[in-house]
Amino acid sequence: MTARGVDPSRTVDRPRTVDPPRTVDVRLVPVAAAAWLGALAAVRAPAVTGAVAGTGLAVLAVVCLVVAIRADRDGRPVRVATCALVLAGAAAVLLAGSAHVAERGPLRALAAQGAHVVVEGVVSGDVAELPPAWPGAAPRLRWQLEARTAVANGVRHGVRGPIVVLTPDEGARPVDGARVRLSGALRPTAPGERATALLLGDAAPEAIGSPPSWRAAATRLRTALAVVAARLPGDAGALLPAVAVGDTSAVQPDLSDAMRTAGLTHLVAVSGAHFALVGALVLAATAALGAGTRLRVGVTVLACAALVVVVHPVPSVVRAAAMGAVAVLGMLVGRRARAVAALGTAVVVLLVVDPWLAGELGFALSVAATAALVLLGGPLAARWSGRLGHAGAAALAAPVAAQLVCGPLVLLAAPAVSPWSVPANLLAGPAVAPATVLGLVAALLAPWWPAAAAVPAAAAGAACWWIAAVARVTASAPAARLEWLPGPLGVVLLVVASGATARVLLARRASRDPP
Repeated sequence: MTARGVDPSRTVDRPRTVDPPRTVDVRLVPVAAAAWLGALAAVRAPAVTGAVAGTGLAVLAVVCLVVAIRADRDGRPVRVATCALVLAGAAAVLLAGSAHVAERGPLRALAAQGAHVVVEGVVSGDVAELPPAWPGAAPRLRWQLEARTAVANGVRHGVRGPIVVLTPDEGARPVDGARVRLSGALRPTAPGERATALLLGDAAPEAIGSPPSWRAAATRLRTALAVVAARLPGDAGALLPAVAVGDTSAVQPDLSDAMRTAGLTHLVAVSGAHFALVGALVLAATAALGAGTRLRVGVTVLACAALVVVVHPVPSVVRAAAMGAVAVLGMLVGRRARAVAALGTAVVVLLVVDPWLAGELGFALSVAATAALVLLGGPLAARWSGRLGHAGAAALAAPVAAQLVCGPLVLLAAPAVSPWSVPANLLAGPAVAPATVLGLVAALLAPWWPAAAAVPAAAAGAACWWIAAVARVTASAPAARLEWLPGPLGVVLLVVASGATARVLLARRASRDPP
């Protein structure tokens, strides 16, 4: 009787108890969601309001924690403790966000007055060229300044916050990390925007300090790579700096449109995939050398930190590095449950440090793509591995999962869908790793040995040419871009369609299994 009770039930039920969706620990998901909502509120509310709300939630979190400790009924401590954690996450982001908002208060006050100021600060990121405001007008430059001081009406103010600067394209261009001084009129930005103000510069900035050595070295790497890539023909030379280090200055509008239509834009922006790729390669190399886990993790962290420096430590890059770290952690521990917990933790920590991320589509896409690969990519690959093999199933599952989860978010930028994006990503996928890795090798060699850098640059350029060719052919295919219902209703419809598709894909193999 015992044998009969064991064999039919346990042998049949055991696979179901380890079904991937049921093994995922999602307890930190509501904490991350609460932190996200708190961040959205913190950057739009006055600093005092955010501080009061955060303090109130912190008090409630402590009360819930005390109740959880004292409770002894079944299940109640866990539920109350989870509630305390959710409240604590929201409180932490609100309190941190109110502090950030208060720090930017003086600069926002000057912008609200439309004050004419003399600002000093540090250049952050690359300089972008803008077309003339009207025919015959001088071209302009758009760049970002981390403001430190501002003089208005003879009064010197200590200020903090990023400023978007528009200046005439004349004289030397500002360099990342340099300390500059310039004058112009401040204009306010909308509530919740990352930029504290807009500065309409009177003239080109005056350099008053050199960049730190590490930022200057990163600029030399990027500049040298751009010079080497410029020797490559056509799309190969234009895409190489973009794929390797996120420098899209040479990418022409027509190629950029084709990449967007084909769903390949993520390849020309520094994303979590860049850091995951570099981290995976470093992990594999250190493992082949017999390094221990701690050494492997340490070397990987150093490599990813170096990549952050090379591509500029702007908020989008730091966010991408965090998402890449989550992906690398998932590879290292080999458990999706831990990767999900790491993703939730990363979201909360990033929002505490930079609450403005909550309102950026790029951050939402990074989180969604990482979650898709962790939660949906693995089960899809497992379903298809019997027919396609492990490598083929993994290659197909990644773009399918990303498209299903990220598609509704992309609608927020443009009400259209790209039905050929999955085939385009499958075709372009094999070229991404060589283009990125060889491009980084070329960047490391270019400042000191340009002739040697030309060899990996040529190989990376060939991979970039293939990516561009896939984008252009896909963009010219029939129905490459389908208009979708705009607004919230369109997003909801695509969410439902994506969910139904995921359900069908995940259940297809199970439905064929014999009872």
